[in-house]
Amino acid sequence: MTNESRRDGKMKTQPLTELLRGKGAHADPIACVEDIGTHVANRRIPGFPHSIADLVFHMNYWMDYELKRIGRLRRQYPEHNAESFPIAAQDWDQLKRGFTVLLSEYAKLAESSEIELDREVESIYDGDKKQSNSVESVLWQMVAHNSYHTGQIATIRRALGAWPPRSGGDTW
Repeated sequence: MTNESRRDGKMKTQPLTELLRGKGAHADPIACVEDIGTHVANRRIPGFPHSIADLVFHMNYWMDYELKRIGRLRRQYPEHNAESFPIAAQDWDQLKRGFTVLLSEYAKLAESSEIELDREVESIYDGDKKQSNSVESVLWQMVAHNSYHTGQIATIRRALGAWPPRSGGDTW
């Protein structure tokens, strides 16, 4: 890696950008949801409390929350995790569109200047104050969060006989 590639930040954030879309060992989050219909998205499997639609709602909730925080907008931190899951059925097509848009916003952020990526993000939640809160660290937290839930979506799809996605996915 040259000094110039380190300075422009592209090499630094390339893995981040790739993982947002599920490169390497991670499933592509958009591929995991784009080809399923409302019926599959809202089905539940025994022993698991959430549907695919619930998980996408949850990921959208936290991506939106963190984007607002990065953008210096204060939002009330939920008192309980349950507040980040839907209480009623949601429009599946709207959830998918929102998911794609939010992931695109994160990809744009990942391409930000090193100065922007190093900028500290204000925390209003005491738990956040115990960890790094740079823009870059918030992006990495979202990658980890989404990867975890995308894995759950892949597992639910397998249990429902709806795996792999149309665009492909590991079957071993």
